[in-house]
Amino acid sequence: MSEVMHHTLYDGRRIAFRYTHGSGPCLVFLPGYMSDLAGGKATALFAEAQEKGRACLLLDYSGCGQSDGDFADGMLSRWRDEVLALVASYVSGPVVLAGSSMGGWLMLLVAEHLRHRLAGLIGIAPAPDFTRWGYSEEQRAQLAAGETIYEPNPYGPEPTPTHAGFFADAECHLRLERQIDITCPVRLIHGKRDADVPWEISLRLKAALRSDDVQVTLVEDGDHRLSRESDIALLKALVAGFYE
Repeated sequence: MSEVMHHTLYDGRRIAFRYTHGSGPCLVFLPGYMSDLAGGKATALFAEAQEKGRACLLLDYSGCGQSDGDFADGMLSRWRDEVLALVASYVSGPVVLAGSSMGGWLMLLVAEHLRHRLAGLIGIAPAPDFTRWGYSEEQRAQLAAGETIYEPNPYGPEPTPTHAGFFADAECHLRLERQIDITCPVRLIHGKRDADVPWEISLRLKAALRSDDVQVTLVEDGDHRLSRESDIALLKALVAGFYE
């Protein structure tokens, strides 16, 4: 079942996903903001899972990739519930969550609902609470007033929007200001040349997590995407650690 499939939610939304059966905990990859299951890290990890005979689940959030919906309606709560619905429907046994950038924030929200099933977390340039540290006070005021803001997009021709609905919902899911009640093993990887998410955010996340087994790997010349061959190899090694 490795081709792109669609799962229909209770309200008719169709969520695109890929799933491959296998042994060990299922790796569930959560892409970043405006990213999808066709991204470089997602496809590399999926191919590795197939090669090694491991279970793996990829998905497109609603409004992204091949899933139904309007991106303007997207928010962390909605995307969290979509991930949980797919895990409940297709995954049995333990889970390793891997979240990239915004997916690293979403990973925490999903993890809080899968406590008894967590084998581990992998944060790739994780960006929890980015609505607090990632915007100016002027931008935050615009979002709070119901406006949409647009920022230059270094990865494509169209500017990146942040919608007021996403912002309002995200403000309900801040995690770095208190202890995060997650106790499973956690691996964080962050580039020290990340121009989008300061690498210090991974250190703040490590300090906030209740887990006694948190390791942070800093890539000296790594950027935000961490998609070079050497970065992917490092990521695969972190994943492999949960199967040894």
